Amino acid sequence: MANYSADDVKRLREATAAGMLDCKKALDEAEGDYDKAVEIIRVKGLKGVTKREGRLTSNGLVVAKVQGEVGVMLELNCETDFVAKGERFIALGDELVEHLVSSKSADVAAFLSSTMANGKTVQAVIDEGNATLGEKIEIRNVAVIEGPVGLYLHKTSPDLPPQVGVLVSLAKEAAEVGRDVAQHIAAFAPRFVNREDVPADLIETERRLAEETAIAEGKPEASLSKIIEGRVTGFVKEVSLIEQAFAKDAKKTVKQILDEAGTAVKAFHRFRVGQ
Repeated sequence: MANYSADDVKRLREATAAGMLDCKKALDEAEGDYDKAVEIIRVKGLKGVTKREGRLTSNGLVVAKVQGEVGVMLELNCETDFVAKGERFIALGDELVEHLVSSKSADVAAFLSSTMANGKTVQAVIDEGNATLGEKIEIRNVAVIEGPVGLYLHKTSPDLPPQVGVLVSLAKEAAEVGRDVAQHIAAFAPRFVNREDVPADLIETERRLAEETAIAEGKPEASLSKIIEGRVTGFVKEVSLIEQAFAKDAKKTVKQILDEAGTAVKAFHRFRVGQ
């Protein structure tokens, strides 16, 4: 019988995020040798990577970094919150975002195929993460933005890493306003900077839905046009950042806050884990 303790099982589980039974089996096979048990779990994990391809990755983290006037952010996903809050998964996110700073690959496919300082591609490092952590790991989103940059990361639970992240590109440096606007975007989830950015087909879809809803509600035919346009206008304001009421001062719009600071939002990215 292999010679190992409950502490050895706990240590192996914390290091690899493998299940308790898998850790015990690995220690049995390794005859109590911890390092060998780690390798056994890793090898078995690599063999199981393809089996995990269809699994859902609804947990994970958002990690970001601003260096000079360049901001980068990525969403790294996993299957369970147990892995998401583990040191190894968080360290993997930090390692990947550091590479994103240097590679500036704004496309997921391009980023996955880029080569890291260790000579491995990002995809190879992700595959190793799959093996070591025993779960499907994937990068869902990446963003690269030039600034000045505002950044905000939000934890939806104190025991988890950030689940929401926002990068904002400003026309002129305004650090406090940049962070405040990024925080506003995290909370209110606008889809576009201003109404001119809203696609015409999206507006037409909203107009059709507004008409169908108004008719179903039995609104007078003479008032339909006004009601429909009012609802479409409301929709456009709702999805346009600069027209939203500012989170920290609802008496002002985001545009007014930006104007007072002498700046404007050129672009933004908002990631939320699993969305």
